[in-house]
Amino acid sequence: MRELRQLHAQIIFHCLTNENLTLGKLISFCAVADAGDLRYAQLIFDQVIEPNKFMYNSLIRGYSNSDDPVKSLLLYRKMIGLGLCPNEFTLPFVLKACAGKSAYWDAMVVHGQSIKLGFGFQVCVQNALINVYVVCGLFQYARKVFDAISERTLVSWNSMIGGYSRMGCCKEAFLLFQQMRELQLEPDKFTLVNLLSVCSHGCYLDLGRYLHLYIEVSGIEIDHIVRNALLDMYVKCGNLQYAQTIFDRMSDKNVVSWTSICSAYAKFGLVEIAQEFFYTMPVKNVVSWNTMISCYAQGGRFKEALDLFHKMCISGVVPDEATLIPDKNVVSWNVITGALALHGFGLDAIGIFENMRADGIWPDKFTFTGLLCACSHSGLIDMGRCYFDRMTSIYNISPEIEHFSCMIDLLGRGGLLEEAIRLIGAMPMKPDVVIWGALLGACRIHGNVEIGKLILKQLLELEPHSSGLYVLLSNIFCEAQRWEDVKKIRKLMKDGGIMKSRAISFIEIDGCVCEFIVEDKRHELSSCIYTMLDQLTDYSKSIGRLTDLSNAFLDTAEM
Repeated sequence: MRELRQLHAQIIFHCLTNENLTLGKLISFCAVADAGDLRYAQLIFDQVIEPNKFMYNSLIRGYSNSDDPVKSLLLYRKMIGLGLCPNEFTLPFVLKACAGKSAYWDAMVVHGQSIKLGFGFQVCVQNALINVYVVCGLFQYARKVFDAISERTLVSWNSMIGGYSRMGCCKEAFLLFQQMRELQLEPDKFTLVNLLSVCSHGCYLDLGRYLHLYIEVSGIEIDHIVRNALLDMYVKCGNLQYAQTIFDRMSDKNVVSWTSICSAYAKFGLVEIAQEFFYTMPVKNVVSWNTMISCYAQGGRFKEALDLFHKMCISGVVPDEATLIPDKNVVSWNVITGALALHGFGLDAIGIFENMRADGIWPDKFTFTGLLCACSHSGLIDMGRCYFDRMTSIYNISPEIEHFSCMIDLLGRGGLLEEAIRLIGAMPMKPDVVIWGALLGACRIHGNVEIGKLILKQLLELEPHSSGLYVLLSNIFCEAQRWEDVKKIRKLMKDGGIMKSRAISFIEIDGCVCEFIVEDKRHELSSCIYTMLDQLTDYSKSIGRLTDLSNAFLDTAEM
C-alpha cells in the first residue's frame, strides 16, 4: 500500500484524476487485493465525480468479502438509482452480501432483477442464488434454482449438497452425490467435507464408512481438511478405534486433529488418555482448552476443571474471531436466553426471544429449552403452555425429553400435579429420572405425599442407587410428619448400601483451587486451618458476650 499511495500521489500531481480507467484500476486493487485497503478504496471512490460500473463492481466485491457486507447492498442501490445497469460480475457479489446478512428479501429482489436484465440463467448468478437461499433456509427456492441450471458446475453441486448437510438432510445430500457420480463428475474436498459433516451430525456411521471407502478406492487426493473431517466423523459416530487409526495415519496433524482425538477419548470418559493427548499437543487453541475443561467437568472432577481454567487464563489464550463473530446467530441468542432463565428473569428471556424473531433468526430446539426453563423458574404457566404449543404448530420442532422435563417442572411448581401427570402419559418417549425427579420436587413443594409415593416405584427402577432421590422423598415424609415412612426410606437406603453424598465446597486462593468436605483432614495444612477456625469461633463468642454485656449496661443506664 505504501507504493500504491505514492502512485496515487503521482496521479494527483500529474492531474490524472479524471482518468477513470486509471482510478478504476486503483480502486480495484485497494478493494480486492489481499494487500489492499478497502477504506482507501472508498476514499478514492468518493472523490470520483462520475464513478463507472467497474468501480462500483470493485467496491461491491470488496465489501461483500468484508465484515460489513451491508455496504455492498447500499452501493448496489445507489448504482441502480444512478441508472447504471449491473452486469453478471455485479450480481454474484451482491447476492453474497445478502447471504452474509441473511437478507432474503433483498436476495429475492436481486433475483427478479437478474431475470429482468437477462442474467438470471448465467451459472455464476445461479450459484450465488443457491448459496443465499440455502443460507436463509429457503431450500425450496434453492432447489428450484438448482434444478433450472442447464450446465451445473461443481460449485452448483457443492452449494446444494452443503445446504442439505447444514440442515442435516443426509438422504438428499447423498442422492445428489450419487447423481454427481452417475454424471462422472469428480467431487472435490468441499463435496467430501460436506458429506462427512452430515454423517457426523446425524451419527450415520455406515454412510461415513462408505464415503471413507470411496476415498480410499478412488484414490482421490485429499488434504488435511478432509482427513480432519474423517476423524471428526468417526469421533461423533462413536467409533474410537477408527478415529485413532485415522489420527495415527495423519502426517500433517494440526491443532484441529489433536483436539478431535482428545475430544474422542473425553467423550468415552477416558479422562487420563484425553489428558495425555491434551498435554502432548504441540499447539493448543481455545477449543482445545475447552474440550479438556469440559472433560473434567463431565467426569465430576471439578477441581481439575477449575485448575485448568486458571492455567488457560494465565497462558494468554483468549477467544478469537471464531469464538466471538460480530453478528448474533441462534447460538448467541440461545446463550443469553438460557442465562436469563437460569437467574429467574423469565419475562426478560421472553423479551429476548421476541427480539430474536424480530431479527429474523429462526429458533431451534435449544431455544425452546431455554424459553421453557425461563417460564418454569418464573412461574409463567400460561406462557409456558403457549410456547410449548408453538414449538410444533408454528416452528415444526418436535418436543424432546428436555422440553417435557421443563413443562413438568413448570406445571409441578404451579401445583398442577394432575396436569403434569397427564402430560407424562402423553409423552412419546419413556420418562427418565429427570422427569420423575421434577415431579417429585413439586410433590415436596406442595406436600403431596401420595403422588410422591407413586413416583418412588418409578424412580427405584430407573435410579436404584441415587441417594439424592431417597433424601428428597424422605424430606417429603418428614415435612408431612409421617415418621414411619421416613424409617422405611432409611431402611431401604441401609439395606441397599446407599450412602448420602457428602457436600463439597470449593475455595480459590491465589489461583489454587482447594476442596473441602465435612470434617475434612486431607489438606496438608488441615491442623492449622482447624486451629484458625477455633480461634475465630472463640473470638466470635467473645464478641457476642461483650455485646450482651454492653446491651445490659445500656438498659441499666436508661432505668
